[in-house]
Amino acid sequence: MAQTTGRRVFLQSTAGVGGLLLLKPQTVFGSQANSAVELGIIGCGGRGNWIGGHFVEHTGARVVALADPFRDRLEAAAQKFQVPPGRLHAGLDAYRGLLASKLDAVAIESPPYFHPEQAAAALEAGKHIYLAKPVAVDVPGCQSIMDTGEKAEGKISFLVDFQTRARPVFQEAFRRVLQGEIGAPVMGHVYYHTGRLRRQDKPGMSAGEARLRNWTFDKRLSGDIIVEQHIHVLDVANWFLQSHPDKAFGTGGRKARVDVGDAWDHFLVTYWYPNEVHVDFSSNQFLKGFHDMCIRLYGADGTVDAHYGGSVRITGDTKWDGAEKDDTFTGGAVTNVKDFVASIRSGNYLNNASVSAKSNLTAILGRMAAYRESVVTWDEMMRSGERYEANLRL
Repeated sequence: MAQTTGRRVFLQSTAGVGGLLLLKPQTVFGSQANSAVELGIIGCGGRGNWIGGHFVEHTGARVVALADPFRDRLEAAAQKFQVPPGRLHAGLDAYRGLLASKLDAVAIESPPYFHPEQAAAALEAGKHIYLAKPVAVDVPGCQSIMDTGEKAEGKISFLVDFQTRARPVFQEAFRRVLQGEIGAPVMGHVYYHTGRLRRQDKPGMSAGEARLRNWTFDKRLSGDIIVEQHIHVLDVANWFLQSHPDKAFGTGGRKARVDVGDAWDHFLVTYWYPNEVHVDFSSNQFLKGFHDMCIRLYGADGTVDAHYGGSVRITGDTKWDGAEKDDTFTGGAVTNVKDFVASIRSGNYLNNASVSAKSNLTAILGRMAAYRESVVTWDEMMRSGERYEANLRL
């Protein structure tokens, strides 16, 4: 995308009250408008390093600052991205020092529990925000993200990294569903079935450090598996149906993976969407020998059968062979980082905070219904204000 001299960039005012100053284009990226975008990474684990690598390789951005609770991860990332010691920030509040430094954008790749606070702080500091999903672990966190997104509109880019929506074959499948090629949707079959993740703790660690390193297994830090990982397929269900569910009923539990944390290892949820479309959702995180992520909608005239990282097609009266195998995981992330940097350069700022929060809330609705083993409505969930407190000590 071509650069424009009318691009607006907002930075926190020196008055310390969150005011925003309009800068001239030549001050962007430190000196000239065509200089490399300077990026900070909050969260230097596997995902942070991986995303940072795509920024460097595919956009020419420079990683100039790092923040992480753990020194070993900081030093490994610093070596990879050649970040000097003075730009490394360690500790749970390390993001504050990073955001106070000179950079244009931040990639937030920390555990989801911290996302709302860190995204709000990034907006306050005038940094463009690239945020890992999920955006939050609870209802107040999602509301905070929507508030941040509303304040960011037209001022900075705020892009949540959902890969599926970035893929051309899924975009074409959505277009065909929208124009009626499967007829009126009747029901859906949506699932995320996968193997367990690896533990990250080691002998001799304190309880707090082990908990934080194993955050994916912790309900309060991750939001549980339905929110942290399985949100991918729920996001596509919302996208294809152009709505969020009205209510849900669920169950699930913790049976096959009980050696670490407190997160469940499987969920079974029925969602009711508008127009009496019923969606059967299931997910797990313990399997051996099988792995699949699927969004399948059955309509009066056909079926859309779409797999994250797999085949995407429509069968029925109007057949369409979209792809035998889609590179959703890597290809979607690469597209997102490219679009994010292009939006900063052009001034055509991206913002998917609201739709991302609603997908997040869809996952929270399923979690709440499963934990209660009862029907929970969307409005009841929103009124609950259910808030998670980590009470984390390192």
